[in-house]
Amino acid sequence: MKDLLKKLWFQVIIGMFLGVGIGLLLSPTAFALISKDLAFAIAPWVALVGNIFLALIQMIVIPLVMSSIILGITSAEDTQTLKVLGLKIAPYFVFTTITAVTIGICITYFIQPGNFVSADIINQISSTQVVLKETSVLKDISIPDMIVDLIPVNSVKERLDGNILAFVILSIFIGVALMSMKEDDAKPLKDLAKSLQAFSLTVVSWAMKLAPYAVFGLLCNITIKIGFDAISSMSMYVFTVILGLLALLCFYLIIVYLSSNIKPLDFLKRIREVQLMAFSTSSSAAVMPLSMKTAEEELNIPSPISKFVIPLGATINMDGTALYQVSAAIFLTQLFGIDLDLIDVVILAVTTVGASIGAPSTPGVGIIILATILQGLGVPPDGVALILGVDRILDMCRTTINVTGDLTATIVMKKLVSLSSNSEELARKISDKS
Repeated sequence: MKDLLKKLWFQVIIGMFLGVGIGLLLSPTAFALISKDLAFAIAPWVALVGNIFLALIQMIVIPLVMSSIILGITSAEDTQTLKVLGLKIAPYFVFTTITAVTIGICITYFIQPGNFVSADIINQISSTQVVLKETSVLKDISIPDMIVDLIPVNSVKERLDGNILAFVILSIFIGVALMSMKEDDAKPLKDLAKSLQAFSLTVVSWAMKLAPYAVFGLLCNITIKIGFDAISSMSMYVFTVILGLLALLCFYLIIVYLSSNIKPLDFLKRIREVQLMAFSTSSSAAVMPLSMKTAEEELNIPSPISKFVIPLGATINMDGTALYQVSAAIFLTQLFGIDLDLIDVVILAVTTVGASIGAPSTPGVGIIILATILQGLGVPPDGVALILGVDRILDMCRTTINVTGDLTATIVMKKLVSLSSNSEELARKISDKS
């Protein structure tokens, strides 16, 4: 038992149960052992450690992503290997994202969770309105201008805007440029990237020590505020999203089996620690080091593939988030009686795919992106407040699927590399670097 208590994943589970349990005891809508004012005054202090944990992850996410991508690219050592990796993984990411959005649309239209919410809940929306300060209005610009805007001209502005995709592109430029330079000229920047990654991993290790307390505080805080009333009233919506995520998980398991002959239960057993950490932290970035370690040690993925695919996937491969966004958008249109024709649904799907790519891999961004998507559908802004109460729960679930998708991508990439036209030479190069 002592050895079990030392394991981080077990400590996180204890924190989850204690957080929900104590939150229910203090919640005014549950057992209400204390007054509402006192409970709401205590909640922010309970969440303090959790918010510090999230702040540490948000602080380190950009240097971690940039250094990991740069090192992943330069580990290939030649442009041919990089070309094969890049040209194969990009279509795969787009394919799985489109699949996730399609699953979300089909399941939400089949169940129609918007028809299960009572009128009383809708009437209460205005009283629980939440101002999303980070939501930005969609710019009225052309597609060519949007493509040009991907190039990070002003890195400080992109950091303030939370545009991590810009830093991914910058990292790719740096990595490819380093491969084209003389070794003596490239070595200082490569060493800097290694040092930056080591620094980032050190901060992540500090943050992970706070994880059990962070999980306890964050779950206790949200449970105090919403109890189970909001969850029960939105149960069909929550069920719909989780069912869609489970369908997406089954899709991943099929891909894994076809790519590697790893049985579904065996695969889940190998990655369970990563899934648990993703579920508890709601952050793909927080578990990125653990994801790379698991890919290499448990799934036998060569280091160049894991270092290239996982940081990239943590930034642009947000299948769980994409499914959630399209399901939530359709749910709210059903709730407010807004009819979408086929063209509207297609536009929604395309917008969701685009919005999920490059979304920051930190907690809570899904609700921000969703608010932006809803602007074009005629859904009242107050509608976001309705789903905000259960967003934390769904955020934990979709992040778990996101990291599962990243690990699945490493297996697919390993298989695709072995099937390439120059597979023997390429496989030898990658194996030598692992």
